[in-house]
Amino acid sequence: MRIVLTIVGKDKVGITAKISNLLAENGVNILNINQNIMEGFFNMVLVADLSQAAISLAELKVKAAALGAEIGVEIRVQNEEIFTAMHRI
Repeated sequence: MRIVLTIVGKDKVGITAKISNLLAENGVNILNINQNIMEGFFNMVLVADLSQAAISLAELKVKAAALGAEIGVEIRVQNEEIFTAMHRI
């Protein structure tokens, strides 16, 4: 299953590293990253493959939310199909 992570918050050192670490530690393969920083605000959309992961989508959502709270950003994790349906024009 492919998933989409959206990460938004004030920019600071280490956001990308900590998110990548969380995914790597749980066997989640990153497929694509789009990231920008505008006027001090960090914004990332990350697409990943959860099919070989050692974690469920529900567990990853909990861990990602906890990491987001720890580093001061909002991290949302969604199934790619749901993300796409929500953002269809």
